[in-house]
Amino acid sequence: ATWTRLLPRQAREAQMQRFCKAQAIQRRLEEIEVTFGELEKQGIKLEKLLRDESGGDHAGPGGTGGTGRPAAAHAAPTASPAELRTQWMNQLLYLVQKKNSLVCEESDLMIAVQELKLEEQQSRLDQQLRRFMSKEGKGHGAGRGNRERTRHLCPGSSPAAPTDARKTPAERAAEQETLARLLEVVNQRNALIHVQEERRLSEL
Repeated sequence: ATWTRLLPRQAREAQMQRFCKAQAIQRRLEEIEVTFGELEKQGIKLEKLLRDESGGDHAGPGGTGGTGRPAAAHAAPTASPAELRTQWMNQLLYLVQKKNSLVCEESDLMIAVQELKLEEQQSRLDQQLRRFMSKEGKGHGAGRGNRERTRHLCPGSSPAAPTDARKTPAERAAEQETLARLLEVVNQRNALIHVQEERRLSEL
């Protein structure tokens, strides 16, 4: 049938889309990791400036000026100690907010990775289940032919056994296991969607 030929192609296309998404997510996670490092360095520098200002350090090898205040990037040359402290506090607050934002984005991306993995598992299990169904469908066709021949040759004879009865115990067990695993993956995906919805609602 046409649909049986289309399914493998659609599955391959979906798999390629998942692969591209996974690569994009991995690149973004690496960028976030680099940004975390940069924010950490800036935060350490600002905390040192604030400690030095509070401690009233005077000029020395640490790069302080004649006023006893550490030199800070983006600080006005004529800024008072209070103004410098406020500026550094604001910069530190911005870094904290930026870091929190990146933590949330990283968490969303990790959930997306899990969702892609579950989607891949679901696709694979769905294909396995379809192969079982395809085999069953072929069996039904053969069964109809056998029944017609049986009635023709031996009128009044019992109909052929159901298709499922022709499956070996191992095949029936494998089919049931595949179906159980598929349902489990679907439930896991639904749970992830529920987590995402709860997070969105909490951010409103």
